[in-house]
Amino acid sequence: MFNTAAIDDLARRLADLVPPGAREARDDLAANFRDALRAGLRKLDLVTREEFDVQRGVLLRTREKIEALQARLDELEGNLGKPAR
Repeated sequence: MFNTAAIDDLARRLADLVPPGAREARDDLAANFRDALRAGLRKLDLVTREEFDVQRGVLLRTREKIEALQARLDELEGNLGKPAR
């Protein structure tokens, strides 16, 4: 679900920010950063891109139906004041 390459890259960049005196712990810190990032992302209520795209399609179709119903309702309301033929 997550882009592990991006997480690994971010963990590596965070480890690169470690002061020179702590460089010997760099690999351990990178692993800890990576684990912390993954754990934090797992706690988020995220959806996959595929799930997002499916829901977006449903929303667009629903919006189209609502607009069509609104247009029909406006037409019917407009006919209320007119005499029947």
